[in-house]
Amino acid sequence: MYTIVLDTNIILDSLKFKVDLLEELKRICNFKYDIKILDKTLKELENKPNGKLALKFIKQKNIKLINTTKRLYVDDLLLQLDKSHIIATNDKDLKQKLKNHPIITLRQKKYLIIQNVL
Repeated sequence: MYTIVLDTNIILDSLKFKVDLLEELKRICNFKYDIKILDKTLKELENKPNGKLALKFIKQKNIKLINTTKRLYVDDLLLQLDKSHIIATNDKDLKQKLKNHPIITLRQKKYLIIQNVL
């Protein structure tokens, strides 16, 4: 089973472009998975445009938290996750750093694609 970890920007972009994130994940993932976010992502969302809406989405969909103890930025924590974690992000720099890691990204502001999954 994989764990899909949502980054801040994929949540915000899916809301902004009205993409049903959970339905798109069902469409592209033909394997068992859990959806989670890092606890630090909640902090990032508090100060963003549409952040309150994103926090409401997380609560409504009962997305579970990964509690972290290290004092690192969200991107640095995501980079430390093993390959059983699929990172869902639209962050260009982070995607380059994760080039051999499984990732999910939003394309054409309409749909998700998955890359590098074994």
